[in-house]
Amino acid sequence: MSQLNFISRSLAPLQALPSFLRTRAQTVLFQRMVPFTGTGGIQFDEVSSDRVALRLTNGRRVQNHIGGVHAAAAGLLAETATGFVVAVNLPDDKLPLLRSMKIDYKRRAQGGLRAVATLTPEQRQSFLDQPKGDVTVAVTVTDESGVPPMECEFVWAWVTKGV
Repeated sequence: MSQLNFISRSLAPLQALPSFLRTRAQTVLFQRMVPFTGTGGIQFDEVSSDRVALRLTNGRRVQNHIGGVHAAAAGLLAETATGFVVAVNLPDDKLPLLRSMKIDYKRRAQGGLRAVATLTPEQRQSFLDQPKGDVTVAVTVTDESGVPPMECEFVWAWVTKGV
């Protein structure tokens, strides 16, 4: 993982932990950085410079009226995954901003959800080369059946802080 910014520097010591402890420590770290991620109970499974994988258990606090994960909670999961893969890569002098999101719910989700957001090496390099810009972040959300219940498109922008 690169040492570009505060987030990646904060994550570096956690890499020495056993996997089961590392995921819990990452979750606690991110919940302190962005408290709203803890509201829905999002858990951080994997964090690297090119990939962030999160999960959300189908528990009472995120359920809709039919016992599934609420659409807003599913959207929060996908937004958080895409936002953190961008944030892990941005230099400290740049600020991530969600420009747009589009979510198409295709079917009722079964059980908990997992979101995996990725960036290409070219996308990551653009954060370094350009003072501002935007990027469409790939994200796949699957449920416990392994099938995506939704399709998402998230466009993240970045600007130099203080501008």
